[in-house]
Amino acid sequence: MISSPPFSTPFATDKQPAFGARGMVVTNHPLASAAGTEMLAAGGNAVDAAVAALFTLSVVEPMMVGLLGGGFAHLRLPNGQHTVIEGQGVCPQNISPSTFTPDPQAPPGTMETVGRRNSLGRAAVAIPGNLMAWCQMLERHGTLSLEDVMQPALRYASRGFVATRYLSNCITDNAADLLLDPEIASVFLPGGRPLQAGDRLVQGAYAETLRTVLREGPGALYGGSLGQALANDMANNAGYLTLADLRGYQTRDREVLRATYRGFEVTGPPPPCAGPLHIGQMLKILEGFDVKAMGFGSVDSVHLLAEVLKIAFADRSAATADPDFVPVPVDKLLSASYADERRQQIDMSRAQDWAPGVVPAESANTTHITVADAQGCIVSATQTINSVFGARYMVPGTGMIPNNYLYVLDPRPGRANSLAAGKRVISSMAPLIVLRDGRPVLALGLPGGLRIFPSALQAVVNLLDHGMSLQQAVEAPRIWTQGYGLELEPAFSQATSQALAARGHDILPVSNVGGGMNAIRFHDDGRLEGAACWRADGTPIGVSGGMAREGVRFLPESRPR
Repeated sequence: MISSPPFSTPFATDKQPAFGARGMVVTNHPLASAAGTEMLAAGGNAVDAAVAALFTLSVVEPMMVGLLGGGFAHLRLPNGQHTVIEGQGVCPQNISPSTFTPDPQAPPGTMETVGRRNSLGRAAVAIPGNLMAWCQMLERHGTLSLEDVMQPALRYASRGFVATRYLSNCITDNAADLLLDPEIASVFLPGGRPLQAGDRLVQGAYAETLRTVLREGPGALYGGSLGQALANDMANNAGYLTLADLRGYQTRDREVLRATYRGFEVTGPPPPCAGPLHIGQMLKILEGFDVKAMGFGSVDSVHLLAEVLKIAFADRSAATADPDFVPVPVDKLLSASYADERRQQIDMSRAQDWAPGVVPAESANTTHITVADAQGCIVSATQTINSVFGARYMVPGTGMIPNNYLYVLDPRPGRANSLAAGKRVISSMAPLIVLRDGRPVLALGLPGGLRIFPSALQAVVNLLDHGMSLQQAVEAPRIWTQGYGLELEPAFSQATSQALAARGHDILPVSNVGGGMNAIRFHDDGRLEGAACWRADGTPIGVSGGMAREGVRFLPESRPR
């Protein structure tokens, strides 16, 4: 499958991988990983574990994911079939292309509007899909009940858990916005002070919301009591989402998108998930270069990645959106001829500005889980409420934090990704499963908004070209650009930064690019290897061992000696 000598890194890894033979759960919080493992230990499958982990993440990583978010779940079933359950956010019916006024002072590449109305508060909320998608995934492909898989989440919501430094930092960084809403501030900034690492967080209102879901099922949100509470709050605060929007929401089943790279098949959700499409596009361009010979982190290697990222973002902006509204040119973007055309335009000696090479069809923050079981079921799922803490308020009395998904759509009319009633939100998510000769070798994903799919691309290249270990691949220093500045993590040397600047790149040193990646590698001997990186609280937990041998007995003490 993937075999190479150990890679000697110019960087050190922070964490250690985990190994198992009967299952592996990797999430961005140890309690969520433990919740998934609990389901595997109880005889459940990877889907049971994934849904338990997602409900638990809505409690212990509330700034990233929740019932009022959206996302994509990429499943590979034991029979080898791939399926995608899309629970992406949708524009309410009261939204139009001119609902928001673009901010004329906004930095290039952003979607800022006057008054931040598309990013903060009730006006920013799209119709959520997470709860429906999680329940459907469990009903169709799980083996345990909704009550079984929700128990860990209920436990941590009602009894509390110890806050991590990562959660505390997220609260502190967004405190100014959170303090605008008394409800969310009372939970995360009690007495006006951000929750500190080591403090215990109890979410009683949210625990009651989870109990309501248990009693009423997903219908509690899509027309029931939770939906009514959300709609009433919207009506009282100039929001656009209505109870009719919630009642009309449906998830989508999508055919998996497939791309190839050096004999491997890279699979993931199709548009409106943009990540796998543009990963496939970039890999097709990179296939014509000897990336391995360039070496990881070299000036040539980083320059090439930066140029390829800019090409992908130019094309994404022009033509990638909800395929129900815009005919996305998938075949062209993944074609060898188009890759050849773009490859020939790359100048290895200087940075360039890139225009789209496809014709427009019209005039982040997140979490990820990767789960596998011994029967061959794999779940690679990325879920979000978009920004950290979403729209940064709570629906009164429920503990639910709504998404601010409308910030992802272009507030300027006439673009491929412009706002429109009923339009599904485009996403940079990249819940990937990589195959060789039809057999899985890798599953991965991460949070991070626009930095998701470029980071996932780099992990794939790290493994397939540079021969890194799984832990090295997820922790390796990353770069990012969409054309305005080249972000570099601290592990890149000053000499590399200076050489890239000399080629015309505007270097922007950052503490981290994207969020915590987690991944599973499938070894030929049946072992599952899980890894998570330093950029979040990611924790892999492997399940090995098993039941006693057939015929084993515990003999009674009364047996004659």
